[in-house]
Amino acid sequence: MCEGRHGDPFSLLGPHVDAGAAADAAADAAADAATDATTGAATDAGPDRRGVVRALLPGATAVSLRAADGRSEAMVLRDAAGLFEAPWPAGLPYRLAVEWTGGETALLDDPYRFGPVMGEMDAWLLAEGTHLRPFEVLGAHPGEREGVAGTAFSVWAPNASRVSVVGDFNAWDGRRHPMRLRRECGVWEIFLPGVAAGARYKFELLDGAGRLLPLKADPYAHQAELRPATASVVAPLPAPVPPSEARQRANGLDAPISIYEVHLGSWRRRDGDHWLNWSELADQLVSYTVEMGFTHLELLPVSEHPFDASWGYQTLALFAPTARFADAAAAERGAAAEGLRHLVERAHANGVGVILDWVPAHFPTDAHGLARFDGTALYEYADPREGLHNDWQTLIYNWGRTEVRNFLVGNALYWLERFGADGLRVDAVASMLYRDYSRKPGEWIPNVHGGRENLEAIDFLKRMNEVVGRERPQAVTLAEESTAFPAVSRPTYAGGLGFHYKWNMGWMHDTLQYMARDPIHRSHHHGEMSFGLVYAFNENFVLPLSHDEVVHGKGSLIGKMPGDRWQKFANLRAYFGFMWGHPGKKLLFMGGEFAQEREWNHDASLDWHLLDSPGQPEHAGLQRLVRDLNGLYRASPALFEQDFVPEGFDWVDHGDAARSLLSFVRRARDGRAMLVVCNFAPVVRHGVRLGVPVAGRWRERLNTDSRFYGGSDVGCGAAELATEAVPSHGRAQSIVLTVPPLATLFLQWIA
Repeated sequence: MCEGRHGDPFSLLGPHVDAGAAADAAADAAADAATDATTGAATDAGPDRRGVVRALLPGATAVSLRAADGRSEAMVLRDAAGLFEAPWPAGLPYRLAVEWTGGETALLDDPYRFGPVMGEMDAWLLAEGTHLRPFEVLGAHPGEREGVAGTAFSVWAPNASRVSVVGDFNAWDGRRHPMRLRRECGVWEIFLPGVAAGARYKFELLDGAGRLLPLKADPYAHQAELRPATASVVAPLPAPVPPSEARQRANGLDAPISIYEVHLGSWRRRDGDHWLNWSELADQLVSYTVEMGFTHLELLPVSEHPFDASWGYQTLALFAPTARFADAAAAERGAAAEGLRHLVERAHANGVGVILDWVPAHFPTDAHGLARFDGTALYEYADPREGLHNDWQTLIYNWGRTEVRNFLVGNALYWLERFGADGLRVDAVASMLYRDYSRKPGEWIPNVHGGRENLEAIDFLKRMNEVVGRERPQAVTLAEESTAFPAVSRPTYAGGLGFHYKWNMGWMHDTLQYMARDPIHRSHHHGEMSFGLVYAFNENFVLPLSHDEVVHGKGSLIGKMPGDRWQKFANLRAYFGFMWGHPGKKLLFMGGEFAQEREWNHDASLDWHLLDSPGQPEHAGLQRLVRDLNGLYRASPALFEQDFVPEGFDWVDHGDAARSLLSFVRRARDGRAMLVVCNFAPVVRHGVRLGVPVAGRWRERLNTDSRFYGGSDVGCGAAELATEAVPSHGRAQSIVLTVPPLATLFLQWIA
């Protein structure tokens, strides 16, 4: 016990009935009972409730027990390591009056006089892996027990031989506060009086053989220190955010969804070098998103992570919003989560949704994290052929383990319920689905059927999506999935994975490849732009131009475009027009909306000065175009209501490769139509006849070649185009128009 290696400290420390006294009292009671039986006399005599209290207080020179009625008892030092003992009436509350080596004194509540932290039902649900909200019982929870303020700590470490809480409050000494093991679920727990929000802590563990492990941060911590520090911070559990029918409608399959993807640390910086705090982001980022007409923000991972260059995708505190953007006062009082909640509330108040990037695919190997947490492969697969990502040198969660699956499913609910997030974009789903992902033959283990699919990961994803759908129906999940795995965005009851949306990585790859080609060669690759419609309605697709396309030497979006400066901007404007007209929800990474010219750098602000450069008006013109595309999109049900059904789309002409022309019609449920015409050649196309679905007048709603966007201003302008009874493209009615160079036109039927 004095060495801090005892596996059951509550069996020795704290208040106990004195065994010898209890035995004597029991014998006396039996004798009294026998006498009473002989004489017939009644008695209410009971066993003597004398007890004993033990306390382990390394560094203490004197300790006494104090009762509220003034009673006091000096404790005897039983071991020089700091073990004190004294007789004390069983059941009588007490406090510890301690004199320390340096002369300081303190009056303390003894954590070993408190009963179990966790209820039996919670313990059994954790053991089963069916506790929907494990974050409510595991981790650190400040509060009161028996009128005493403190913090309850709980951590899952079934293979440890001893676990202690260490922190500012006990000089990081693992002998001070060893925990109680709940054997039914492998959870260690203790209530520490006097520990309040803002206290730093970790867990000190001995493995099954008694070896000391590196100090571990709390997997369920609600707050963590900013790197390079790695301690967890006691913080209150955020209150639930009430569900909202309005947000459910705004996230629906038939709603306009245009997502602005943002890395908070580099969107904009104060004085060029300092992160904006949560309040500044709530003011500036939300205002900009509203001004630009985006419907949703998507934030790269906001959970705490030790390595800036991972952009948050190597997180080690899955329940803790990063301290990077918390103001010092909030962090000090354990309220860093308030800032993110404030940002989400501000966004919702302005009609903007918030989607959070979420990473259940892997975690880093840092010693203070989840790796070999209790001396065994607890959270990860033990075999590196299953448990190590070759690409990222990170560890893979053991999705087949009930407690790990529960940890992750609970985390998904945590962000949706406690912060009001509208959805989770799940990172690297493809790497989860296949056991041979990025592995050579012999480097992976087949599933029980001999196949390559990761059945445990598939089951986990289905369960996560089912729980989210049942418990938070207003929220959506989006899969970053780059393969042809079937039915990713179909309900689990129909054989799907249960996601609401899937990123269309194939569309992104094909169309960017086409746009990077010199226009003189595009006629030979026309299918790269039209192929996406072959499978467009197999999934509920988001069209992503994400951060992954502007890093690692890929340059910027504008840098991918061919030609001179005018052509580069015209190409990008035409491409954005094609994207906003194409079936599928939209996603654009920050900086793309004004043609950031440098490759994205996570350590620096976007180049906002480009918008103020008098010699480069093209940047402001492109920004106006994206704003107007969002405005047209949101005002035109034809462009979003039927994104995922064939009834919402018709080709007019996808075969005009020689002129690099594409044209199609989008339809709303009530039949209202929008004609989209794209010219990917740098020449004006005169006299283009296109069949249209309905007779009458058509008006230009948006032209990416407008002078307001930096274009040459060729097009229909304000003139209305009347249909002619001239058959074309299989339709009885047609219109003739002039199509600008490297441009996209939107024309709407008006009568």
